[in-house]
Order: sequence, then structure tokens, then C-alpha cells
Amino acid sequence: MAFPTTPLDVRTELRIGSTWTDVSSDVYTRTPITIECGRSEESGQTNPGKLGLALDNRSGAYTARNPRSPYYGLLGRNTPVRVSVPGTESYLELDGTESGVASTPHHASLGITGDLDVRIEASIAWHNTMLNQALIGKWGAPGQRSWCLRVYNRRLGLLWTENGTAVGFAEVRLPPMPYRAAVRATLDADNGAGGCTFTFYWARSLAGPWTQIDDPITFGGGATSIFASTAPLTIAPTTAEGVPPRLPFVGNAYRAEVRNGIGGTVVAAPDFRARPVGTTAFSDSAGRPWTLSGSARIERRAYLFYGEAASWAPRWDASGKDVWTPIEAAGPLRRLGQGRKPLASALRRRLPSYTPLAYWPCEDSQGSSSAFTPVAGVSPLAVTGWSFAQDSSLGGSSPLPVITPGGTMRGRVPAPASPATVWALCMPYRVEGTAPTAEQEMLSWTTTGTIRRWRITMGTSGTHILGYDADGTLVLNSNIVAVPGAFDGWWRLEFLAQQSGGSIAYELRWTKVNGGWTNVSGSVAGTLGTVSQIDTSFGPGLPDIRIGHLGVFAADTVTAAYSSADHGYNRESANSRLSRLAAEESRSVQLAVVTGDPTVSSELLGPQKPDELLALFQEAVDADGGILYESRTDASLVYRDRTSLYNQAPKLVLDYTVDGEIAPPMEPVEDDQRTRNDITVTREGGTSARVSLDTGPMSTQAPPDGVGLYDDSVTLNLAEDGRAQQIAAWRLHLGTRDEARYPTVRLMLHAAPHLIPAVLTLEQGDLIRIINPPQWLPPGPIDLIVQGWGDQPDLYTWDRVLNCTPADAWTVGVLNDPVLGRLGTDGTTLGAAVNSSATSLLLASSPGPAWITTASHPSEFPFDVVLGGEVVRVTAITGTGLTQTATVVRSVNGISKAHAAGTPVQLARPLTLAL
Repeated sequence: MAFPTTPLDVRTELRIGSTWTDVSSDVYTRTPITIECGRSEESGQTNPGKLGLALDNRSGAYTARNPRSPYYGLLGRNTPVRVSVPGTESYLELDGTESGVASTPHHASLGITGDLDVRIEASIAWHNTMLNQALIGKWGAPGQRSWCLRVYNRRLGLLWTENGTAVGFAEVRLPPMPYRAAVRATLDADNGAGGCTFTFYWARSLAGPWTQIDDPITFGGGATSIFASTAPLTIAPTTAEGVPPRLPFVGNAYRAEVRNGIGGTVVAAPDFRARPVGTTAFSDSAGRPWTLSGSARIERRAYLFYGEAASWAPRWDASGKDVWTPIEAAGPLRRLGQGRKPLASALRRRLPSYTPLAYWPCEDSQGSSSAFTPVAGVSPLAVTGWSFAQDSSLGGSSPLPVITPGGTMRGRVPAPASPATVWALCMPYRVEGTAPTAEQEMLSWTTTGTIRRWRITMGTSGTHILGYDADGTLVLNSNIVAVPGAFDGWWRLEFLAQQSGGSIAYELRWTKVNGGWTNVSGSVAGTLGTVSQIDTSFGPGLPDIRIGHLGVFAADTVTAAYSSADHGYNRESANSRLSRLAAEESRSVQLAVVTGDPTVSSELLGPQKPDELLALFQEAVDADGGILYESRTDASLVYRDRTSLYNQAPKLVLDYTVDGEIAPPMEPVEDDQRTRNDITVTREGGTSARVSLDTGPMSTQAPPDGVGLYDDSVTLNLAEDGRAQQIAAWRLHLGTRDEARYPTVRLMLHAAPHLIPAVLTLEQGDLIRIINPPQWLPPGPIDLIVQGWGDQPDLYTWDRVLNCTPADAWTVGVLNDPVLGRLGTDGTTLGAAVNSSATSLLLASSPGPAWITTASHPSEFPFDVVLGGEVVRVTAITGTGLTQTATVVRSVNGISKAHAAGTPVQLARPLTLAL
């Protein structure tokens, strides 16, 4: 960009109605634009972003209720606002309208009928459950369909036809992915085993490397083929009738590839990244001509802020000639934090989505006399002998009732809209006390079928499924051996029945919450009918019983409906919980996940209890130790997991000796703000672990031997007790780093515009590196983690102040790495004094072990050690005892000085085990 010799193109836009409107000409330059993003310190929680600016309102355009305004009725609370500057990379911007696409006409090379490999890199809300959009495809009206790659309800799928009309598809559930990512699908049309195979992948970019999503999907019944339609290849197509409605995706496309064969010849390769803004037609590297139509456009903007203007308050001077409207906008965290209503329990949130005929959560408050139902047209469950809100031990539920022996429940079940061919019931239960020997009634219901009344009785002596006809005659008496452990902890009692010819096929299943399952099945002559009423008198010989989330379904959906939700998604990873919660609340929030190592799970969490959405987000963040922050491009959130912070390459390198790259002041701070040397971590509902540092300069010992006691305690929702000890040790590691802080790094980008491209790519959690620090500071490099920043872009100046924390603690060991995988030895000191130029050091280790020698491990040399602040490179070691001689190269870090005998010697990069 030409800045700063020409004014900086700072664009401010308001989303007025459904259109982004450029209001930059009305932004007052006398009031600087101020932006704050992220957090100022390494706190556990990110504050909402902030934007401040003022709009010229002499025309009254920005008075929300002014009928003279061209925006009358369109401005109001939480009007979206965004601020951008010219970017360094172009993209295809799509707004989701049917006509807004990029396409290339049919060409013989695009008529792929066999193996297919399609890839696209885009920014899109991948995990939105409401999303039902197409990415790329050769997909026309019926009769002209070939294939289409789509995103639907957090799933990535490939549609294809063999005849241009009949549609087949394969799909996988998407893993946690960043907002900008690449996806890939391959079709092996003839897998050599009498079928076809679909495989799906994702990557950070089209360049890979590709990570396979789930297992390949194989269909038998012979090889397949793709219909060679003459439809254009389109980013992103609208699917035709006969398939669930699907529109072009909303977001940005960067590049795509279509290959004839898996990894085969590239037949189309649109790349929008270098296209000039406003381009409407071009040819790709495969020779295909592309045309943009409708609202699709090539844009090149980098966003500094995206948020919502919560208030519109016009101001004016006494003369009335100066009228302005100040805007204070905030990121989506502000809006999300306004609500205080806890989300319902996992089961209460999930079960209604399976359209039960009747459902009673039984989570009513103390003193209730019946059980509420969220299902329209269903009456409350009438009960006796129930004490509500007494038992909180079911992970996926709010407190449930305790039912005394002989308690009852009765509730009508509406008939399904169409004749039933299958129905199912499910009742989670737990018996408290000694299990009954004699069988007791556990569940009973009536139907309109041949068997009018069904009963299940259970005891340690056995179980029966009993059925009675309309006259009350026993027509089914299925005796079942007692199920071991069926009265131990929480179980789901599930019953499924379906019409099979002239018989009713039934299955009784016991599913242990957080455990296994067992089942029995059988059949009886008759017609199925529909469930009409729950009518149960719990056996008087039962001890107190707890039940909840009683459901009746007109489909075999019980297992899918209850699984995982019954135990509150216990042992779900932090990444998965954040993605799932965001998907469930996709009307109010979008969230992308950035993981540093897809092969390593983020922290496993305990049950999800009812709480506010942001509190549940923060619970996962606290347990895993990553960073949750606001996107700068839209109203979504981003989570960087803990592994994404390990061993980063610098995103931005600043040279102190280069004029303008670092603006004053750059001041180290030696303080105790982050010091914590006695840590207690408690697993919620479980054990506690305490770890302390009792020796050394950062220990709990009183000065001068240590810094004194700095204790801290935290309760985390962890899946395992054993993790409390490990997390406490990691937090102790973070809290006892003996190093200076550099809280802020100021960049005057108008003085160093060459930094702008790298600065625009910075995200919270990225590592920056400062090289060649001044002589009065310790030798570099200085590695810092960016926690947030403040921006003040103006016409001819642009200040960005980075909020930073030390990064060294996030450098962790890597197996077999020559630097990060090296173990040191304890208690090594110089056995004799050396001057500033000596190249031989006497090493005395106590208690040891001894250092490796050149003779025993020649390939492990050289390596760096530090003594008295000087880093030296060890090229050889001799001697097999605890006193050894090292040959070294001095002054690796620019420091060369004399050292006294007894000076500690240790690895320059000691091994740190990752959490």
C-alpha cells in the first residue's frame, strides 16, 4: 500500500438492513478511531472488543428515529459495524444470494465420470447447525447434475448422480476447524472391491497437509460413475429442486481445485488471491475462463474490528452547526454476556430435537405437584409420592425427583400424525438402597394395540415383560434372567416395539450411563397400536428411586437421542464442547476452533451442567488453558487450544536496530504480577492436588532465598482426578518463570509500513520475536505472546500497541528433537574458574547423572548450555565420572565474560514437558 505517503484508506461500514454501507466520509478525523481487541494480560478471560469513533450528523442521517434520515427504521441497537484497511490478499466475497456466484462453462475436461478429487479453501461458519449451503459443484437442474460439495448441519458431504437426476451422497461430521480452512473430498468410483469409496479431509489451506476426517465411506453394490452433465462448474452453486434447498455459502473463497482422478490432473484451479479488486472475469491456470455474477465480487480488505453499535446518541454544540453522533461499539462478547439465563441441561436441550410424542424432563423445582412438559399438546405428568429437585447425580440433568416406594406417574401420550409402525420409550433411573429381590413394577404404559397394557417388572431374582389384552388377560409373559448391576447407578430403561407382519417385535434394553448395555428381544402376535398413556405404580418393594427425562417416540431414536447427553457429555474434549455448544446456539453465536496438533486431544471435561453460555465456554477454556477471542471479520468467536500455543514460529519479527520497527517505550518490567508458586487445583466434584516450588529464586522461601508465598487455587471441570495434579504442575510452571515482562510493544506502522502485511495477520496467541535488543537489555531474541492490542488508524498515522506476555514458558519438549528433546542433568557447576576466552570448561555434576560424552553419543553434539548469562556451544565432552571436561565455543549469544568456580551450568533450552 502507498501509505503513509498517501492517506490510509480506513473504511468504516454499517450494516444497514442487509447491506454493508460505507460511511467513511462521515467519520470525523478530529476524533481518532480507537480500537481495543483481546486482553491486556494473561488473564483467563477476554474482554469484549471496543470501537470508538464519531460520525458527522449534520444531515440527521445518524439519528435513529429521524424520519428524514435515509436510514430511518434501519439504525438501532446492535447495528453491525466494521472497520477495515487495504489487505494484502484478495478473495471472492459471497453474500449467499442465488445469483452471486463465480462459474466457468462446461468443458470436455470437466466431464469427469470416474474418480474425482475436489478441494476448496474458504472462510465460512463451518459449525453452524443452521447452515445448508453449497461450496463448489457441477450441478444444474434435474437431468444436468454431476456432483456438488456441500456443508450441512456441521457436516461435509459430496452429492453425486449417475444419471443426472437421482442423487446419492456421502458425508462426515466436521471436526473443530478454524474459520478459514480448506476441505477436500475424493471419490474412488471403483475401489476394486465391488463398490465405491468416499474420503474427506481438511487442512489450514489448500497447500495442506491434509488431515483425514473419520474413516472412508464405502458403498457396495458395484462401482459407480458420475453423470457427465453440461452444467457449469460453480462456486458456489444453488442446488435444484428435489434436494434440500441449498444456496451459495456466505463467506469468502480463496482458491479451489478440481482434479480428474484422486491426486490427478488439475482441470480447474480458480485462485482469487492475486486478482485485482473489481475483477469480474479471468482464466485460471488450467485454462478455464471464470465469470463473476450477481453480488459476487473480488475484494481485498483486512478487518481491524467487527462489532455492534449498541447506542445512538446524537450530540451538538450550542450553535447547532456542529452535530455528531459518537459510536461506541463492542464485540459479540458484550451481547452474549448480557443474558443471565442458564442454558437448560444437556438432556433437556437435546431431547425435544428428536420430536418426541411426549417428554417429561422431571426437572421441576421443589414443591411442584406435577412434572412439566415442553412438548406442545402434552399435559403435565400427574404424580404421587414424588419429591422434586432432590438428586443431582445424573450428569446431563438438572436435579431430579426422589420417588418413595409405591409412588405413581400418569400422563397422556398424543397419537402420532401418521399410523405408527414403531414406537419407543426411555426412562433413565437410579435406585438408592438395597435392590429388591422380588420383582417390582418399574414401568407400565397402555396402547391402542392388541396388547393394551405393557409392564416391566424387575428384581435381583429376575425380570419380566408382561402384556395384557383389552380384557386384562395376560397374553405375554416373557421371563428374563436378572441383569447384573441393573440397580447400581444410573441406567436407561429402553423399550422398542415395531410391527413385523402379524406380530409385534419388541426389544428391552438396559443402557448404563457412562457404561455398557445389554438387551433382550422377542415377538408376540398382534397389532402394534400407539402408546396412549404412561401409567406406572412403582413397586412398593422398591427403595427410593430417581427417574427423569421420560420420553415416548414414534421412531427408533432413543439411543441417538439420549447417548452422551445423559451423562452431560462427560469426557468430551474442550474443543468439541465449544464447537457443539456454538452449533447448538448457532442463532446467537458462531465459533471456530484452532488447534495446534489435531492428533492431541484438548482437555477432557466433566459433565456439562446448566449454566450461562459464556460460563460454559469459559469453563472449557479454563480447563484446557487456551484463548477464546473475537473474530475481527464477523460476529464469531475463535478458540485457540493450548496446543496451538506450543513451540510457535514467530508471526512477526521486529528488529530493534531498524529505524521505526519498534517505537518507544519498550520497557521490561520485573514484578510479581504473574508469580504463583503454590497452586491448588480441584476437580469439580472430585479430588484436589497441590503443587509448590520450595527451592530456588522463585520459590516459596522468604527473600533472599525465594520470593515468598504466592498461592492460588482454582476449581476446574475435569474428567479425571489425575489431571488435577498435572494441571497444577503446569500452572506452577507458568507462574514461576524467572524472567522480565514486556507488557506492551508499540508499533508506529506509518514509520514502518513494511510491517503492515505481517501485522494484519496477527491473531491473539501468536508469537512475535524482537531481535537485536539494546545493550542495556539481556541479549535476545525476546519472544512474546500477543494477548491483544489497541489500534488508532488515522489518515497519515497508524499506531498499534501490542499487549504481550513472555513466550518462553510455551516452548515444550518434542520427542527426538535435537534441541527440544534433550534432557539435562542436575546440579552441574563449573569445577574451576574460567576467563572470557577459555574454550575448555570443567563440569562438576552433583547429584548427576553425568553428561553424555562425544565417544558415547557423537551424533548428539553440538548443543548449547548457559552459565552466568552466557550461552556457549558444547562441541565435545570427555570423562565418564561426575567431573568432566567440555570443549566449547564461547559467546553464542554475544556475551563473553569470566566465570567463577561454582557457577551453575545448565542446558540453554531445558526440556519442559507439555501438559
